[in-house]
Amino acid sequence: MNEELLAFIQPFMRHDKDNGSPEVQIALLTFEVTLLQGHLESHAKDVDAKRSLLKKVARRRKFLKYLKENSLERYNLISKKLKLKV
Repeated sequence: MNEELLAFIQPFMRHDKDNGSPEVQIALLTFEVTLLQGHLESHAKDVDAKRSLLKKVARRRKFLKYLKENSLERYNLISKKLKLKV
């Protein structure tokens, strides 16, 4: 895993090999979304990147919905830490 990515998702990991919990998945998708947004700023006509961005945002939204339904406390915590609009 990329060191920058690992540093980004580290605060959300439950244990050192955690990569499946909703918090980690949301953090991972957020990281990828920010990278794609940066790419699209300089390559506005990259349709594949736009589609990929929309898919990642939708997937993150599903994880957030799941977390909100099952653990409102964890949902609020990750939303605040990642500064997501909710």
